[in-house]
Amino acid sequence: MTLPFGATQARAAAAVVRAQIGGATPVAGIVLGSGLGGLADEIDAAARIPFGEIPGFPSATVIGHAGALIAGTLAGRFVVVLAGRFHMYEGHDARLAAFPARVVHALGIDTLIVSNAAGGVNRLWQPGDLMLIRDHINLTFRNPLIGPVEPGDTRFPDMSNPYDAGLVDLARQVARERGVVLREGVYAGLLGPTYETAAEVRMLALLGADAVGMSTVPEVIVARAIGMRVLGISCITNLATGISHSPITHADVLETTATAADRFRGLVKGIVGRL
Repeated sequence: MTLPFGATQARAAAAVVRAQIGGATPVAGIVLGSGLGGLADEIDAAARIPFGEIPGFPSATVIGHAGALIAGTLAGRFVVVLAGRFHMYEGHDARLAAFPARVVHALGIDTLIVSNAAGGVNRLWQPGDLMLIRDHINLTFRNPLIGPVEPGDTRFPDMSNPYDAGLVDLARQVARERGVVLREGVYAGLLGPTYETAAEVRMLALLGADAVGMSTVPEVIVARAIGMRVLGISCITNLATGISHSPITHADVLETTATAADRFRGLVKGIVGRL
């Protein structure tokens, strides 16, 4: 049985992308979360491919997600950037949510940098903080690897170190040099699309989560199954319900990511420049 959004489809999608970006192998694939797409504007000699023109990719529907693959030079290095992603709360399967990781790997990329907007569960942090994801908790109760083993996949991927220690050290070094305060913690991935209740936030804190969001986990699982190195960065956009007593809106999320955008761009550019 062959399921969609697997290795074969990823190679077909990568062939379409490669025809437009040329034959050079990018040093990294970068996934930009809600409100963090401004980094794509700093890519030189960029080729821009709308998601809808890539086989298997639906168009992006969430505000704050441009919905395009952009390839070009960032900090002197050739990269592929995904300005937006596919969320399971939109009705997509977990395999599709993770499919972009397969596609960038099929382009020859072995390093994946994922970013997201997240609610703050750690009471010591503030909106606008950047957090290195050191681990995650998959509370979506979905796994993109369910089904037949894809060619090149590990059947039972080791998740003891899903976020690469070498990339974490590099991010710390760049943050110190640029004077960027960089938190470190655990990201809890939930299905969404509702924001969490106060009781759910208390549960997440008891489970050891520092931040919570509705993405990222499927991509990381697949990336690890196919042997990619992963670095994860969350922008803490709001204090979660119960910690803050103000209602949460997506507009507020985008506003906060805008305030953190310069620090995020500087951090990622510094990391990419040393890959």
